[in-house]
Amino acid sequence: MSWRQAVLLTSLSALVLLCLLQEGTSASVGNRQAAGEEVPEGMKQKIFMQESDASNFLKRRGKRSPKSRDEVNAENRQRLRDDELRREYYEEQRNEFENFVEEQRDEQEERTREAVEQWRQWHYDGLYPSYLYNRQNI
Repeated sequence: MSWRQAVLLTSLSALVLLCLLQEGTSASVGNRQAAGEEVPEGMKQKIFMQESDASNFLKRRGKRSPKSRDEVNAENRQRLRDDELRREYYEEQRNEFENFVEEQRDEQEERTREAVEQWRQWHYDGLYPSYLYNRQNI
């Protein structure tokens, strides 16, 4: 086989392959209206909205237009409510931490007092009163 025949054969096979792929994609996508079928009513309702809804949608306030008094009041009430909830949350957290620190401090003081008491009992020889009463006045 000469090189001309090989090039001709590969180009012909590529052409046939492209034609088959183009036919397959157009057949798979399909067009119902071209086939004579009517689009169902449910499909139209999913795509299009009622006229009243569309007009209400278009009449809504734009981003740059001023807010109504009710909208401003509602936003302020929401902001105040959020601030109050945040304040309560942080106050509760602070109270819990203060209670925790107080308990830790009390435990540490108790351990220190017990250690000092044990040291005094261990080193007390019974001859003299405890250190506090054994200070020499100058």
